[in-house]
Amino acid sequence: MPDVRFAPADLLVPTPYRVVERVRELDDVTTLRLEPRGGERTRVNPGQFNMLYAFGIGEAAISVSAAWETGRGLSHTIRDVGMVSHALSHMEEGAEVGLRGPFGSGWPLDRAEGRDIVIVAGGLGLAPLRPAIEAVLARRERYGRVTVLIGFRSPKDILFPRQIRDWRERPDVELHATVDHSAADWRGHVGVVPTLIQRTAFDPENCLAFVCGPEIMMRFSAQALLGAGVSPARIHLSMERNMKCAIGHCGRCQFGPHFVCKDGPVFPLELIAPILSVREI
Repeated sequence: MPDVRFAPADLLVPTPYRVVERVRELDDVTTLRLEPRGGERTRVNPGQFNMLYAFGIGEAAISVSAAWETGRGLSHTIRDVGMVSHALSHMEEGAEVGLRGPFGSGWPLDRAEGRDIVIVAGGLGLAPLRPAIEAVLARRERYGRVTVLIGFRSPKDILFPRQIRDWRERPDVELHATVDHSAADWRGHVGVVPTLIQRTAFDPENCLAFVCGPEIMMRFSAQALLGAGVSPARIHLSMERNMKCAIGHCGRCQFGPHFVCKDGPVFPLELIAPILSVREI
């Protein structure tokens, strides 16, 4: 592990960071690895997010896809879908971005110690789950059975393929991947990711499940986990809403009585189940 020092951050003022590496993951997905221009690094828990500021354009909430504690540096994996994400996705090495954070709740890894862990990721939802997977594998002896279930639209949309291969090759991890649509050369499973839950073995009474992906995928994954006997208190989902202030003042990310920026983004299913199925929220 690298020698890392941490300092509290002013959550209202962007701190200048430098792009030290830019990786094109997919046609519309890029990972930026960042380092502070000056000062000390800020501790990030798996599941938290930062507000990244493209100077002169605006801010966007971006999940942390790798943290310093894992030796990969602070990374954010970004899909090019709007003005800010487009600007961030096309930044070159050496460019400067503003960073506020980290914000929000993370995955409850401490509560998972001594239990089985089921991680369910859909598409870009693997990015905020990657730090959790890495943290669990770095302290593998603290957890029971570890199951990773990943789904993508097609083989060409697979994110972090080398890392998925490394996880799959570990004897202490059960990993299954699926695609919604396949080509003739695909030899893996075809189908939506919730169907993989029925194919795995875990103790439903002694496990925690972490789920992240498109909201419809999370709803069906939660139903499959409930059907397998996992209680709502042990199913955790990472929700996504438009965020502006990231500290619960502006109200843009209100989700029923909750604010995703400060009460989430990670919520136990028992807390949000009544409103998760309401499409207008």
